[in-house]
Amino acid sequence: MSKYEIIIYWSNEDNAFIAEVPELPGCMADGNTYQEALSNVEVIICEWIDTAKELNRPIPEAKGRLIYA
Repeated sequence: MSKYEIIIYWSNEDNAFIAEVPELPGCMADGNTYQEALSNVEVIICEWIDTAKELNRPIPEAKGRLIYA
């Protein structure tokens, strides 16, 4: 489980739950259920970090606030 804050909310526009990671710009995922959105965003967080490493970009440190909301 990631140490980054994850915000999960329902989007009427997308008809899905959206999970955003504010500390990692552009890092977000969706799902048909709350749990699916959370599971999907955990995968995307790993991919976001792997891509940042490959491109030698800085990886923000987790601020350790909320795990998810």
